[in-house]
Amino acid sequence: MKLNLPNLITLSRIPLMFVIVWFMFCEWRGAAALAFALFVLSAIGDWLDGYLARRQKLVTNFGKFMDALTDKVLVLGTMVALVAKHALVAAHEHAKDKNIALFFLVLVLLTLCREFLVSGMRMAAASKGVVVAAESGGKIKTIVQLVAVCVILLVPALETDLAYFTGLSLAPEIGAWLTLAGLALLAIATILAVTSGANYMLKYRKVFEEGAPKN
Repeated sequence: MKLNLPNLITLSRIPLMFVIVWFMFCEWRGAAALAFALFVLSAIGDWLDGYLARRQKLVTNFGKFMDALTDKVLVLGTMVALVAKHALVAAHEHAKDKNIALFFLVLVLLTLCREFLVSGMRMAAASKGVVVAAESGGKIKTIVQLVAVCVILLVPALETDLAYFTGLSLAPEIGAWLTLAGLALLAIATILAVTSGANYMLKYRKVFEEGAPKN
C-alpha cells in the first residue's frame, strides 16, 4: 500500500488527537488556544483529505476506511479528555462542573455504544460480502460533533488566552453561553449518532441471520 497525500492527512488526525489532549491539560498561556487551533485544523483536514482524493482520483478503500476511523478517534478521544478535564475540576467541589462532567460522560458512553455496534455490524456484513456504505445521517453526525467540540474548546481559549495576548476580556456570561451552545450541539450530535446507528442496524439486520447468503 502506497501512502498518498490524502491518506497522510487522514492519518495525521490520530497523533494530532494526542497533541490536542496534551495541550488541553497544560496550564501555560497559549495551550488552550493551541488545542483549539489544532482541533480546527484537524476538522479542516477531514474535508481536505476527501477533496484531494476526489480531485486527484486517489479514492481507495483504505482511504475510506481510515477516514471514518480517524474521525472517530479524533472526536471520541477529545470527548473523553473533556470528561476527564471537567471531572478533575469537579473534584474541587464545583457543582456546575460535576453536572457538566456527568453530561459529557453520558454523551460519550452513548456515542461509544453506537460506534461499537455499527463497527460490529460492519464486520459481520463484511464477512458475508456485504459492503455497508456511509450514509448522510452518519456524515451529518460527524460534522455536528466537530463543530460542537470546536465551540467547547473555544471557551477556555478565550477565557485564559484572550486577555493575556490581546488585553481584551471575555464576559463570563459569553463563556457560559458558548459552553451551553457546545453542549447542546453535542447532545444533538449524540441523538443523530443513536438514530443513524439504529437505522444502520435495522437496514442491515439480515447480516446477523445465520446462513444469510453472500452478495
